[in-house]
Amino acid sequence: MTAGGVERAAPSGHLPVMYRQSLDGLQVSGKGTYLDGTFGRGGHARGVLDLLGPDGRLLLMDKDPDAIAVAERDFGADPRVSIFRGSFAAMGSWEAASAGLDGVFLDLGVSSPQLDVAERGFSFSKDGPLDMRMDPDSGQSAADWLASADDQEIADVLWTYGEERQSRRIARAIVARREEQPLLRTAQLAELIAAVMPRGKPGSDKSRIHPATRSFQAIRIFINRELADLEAGLDAALACLKVGGRLVVISFHSLEDRIVKQFINRHAKAPPSNRRLPVGIEFTPLLAAIGGAQKADYAETSVNPRSRSAVLRVAEKLAEPEAA
Repeated sequence: MTAGGVERAAPSGHLPVMYRQSLDGLQVSGKGTYLDGTFGRGGHARGVLDLLGPDGRLLLMDKDPDAIAVAERDFGADPRVSIFRGSFAAMGSWEAASAGLDGVFLDLGVSSPQLDVAERGFSFSKDGPLDMRMDPDSGQSAADWLASADDQEIADVLWTYGEERQSRRIARAIVARREEQPLLRTAQLAELIAAVMPRGKPGSDKSRIHPATRSFQAIRIFINRELADLEAGLDAALACLKVGGRLVVISFHSLEDRIVKQFINRHAKAPPSNRRLPVGIEFTPLLAAIGGAQKADYAETSVNPRSRSAVLRVAEKLAEPEAA
């Protein structure tokens, strides 16, 4: 059942991960204002818009120009919808959002359409330019970064963001290869990583996972500043939400989920008391966690493999922070 009390089917075509759970978490009110900070292809946004009345508002953000083009094509004519190209980390600078939100929805990580388009450079299984930028008009491409970073910096990124145990070996191989020829294509990088990785035993989990999986993930997270944006975006969401508003976040990586979990706990639970201090610090919770971590059920994971790693968390804003 959705927040409106009516069972709603997920839209056909692109499969939004944990669609019903997301709408349930937002508790959409017909007159409310909701922000989807990761529009993608609009699967979750369509569900929110279906629940809004004529006085409701839906704010759409994405830093990917392809996503914004879809938003303008499919939603731009609806007077209830406003569209902004940019990272959700900057939602506080958008007047429409800073005026107050009843819900914020974030679906983190790379989207399926981005992976499917070889020219975006996200996928090791499709040869394309080694780019990986969610906003191709901003920042440094993966190829440019790999051409200039030293082996220590590359190894640190692979380990920190991908937990790649062979990070140093891969980094040394990248630096050695670029002295012979520049790494400009995703296939080049994927083949290089596969060539230097130790082989897993046939039938093992290691043999079924492409050797470049963790490295591509790590480079993408680093290039797009995904964790820094997430931390800034959560702070911005808390500031923009009205009391009673809901924050709903879907993450696909343990580092992302840890940031979301710790953010909610930090604003929901008093810090441990210090016996050495004579007076305890007064604590006013700003958030309440709504349930715990949610996972996709078997019915969803069986038809949408991407949902297997998804974790959904919901929090409700309880109070405004005290002015400093």
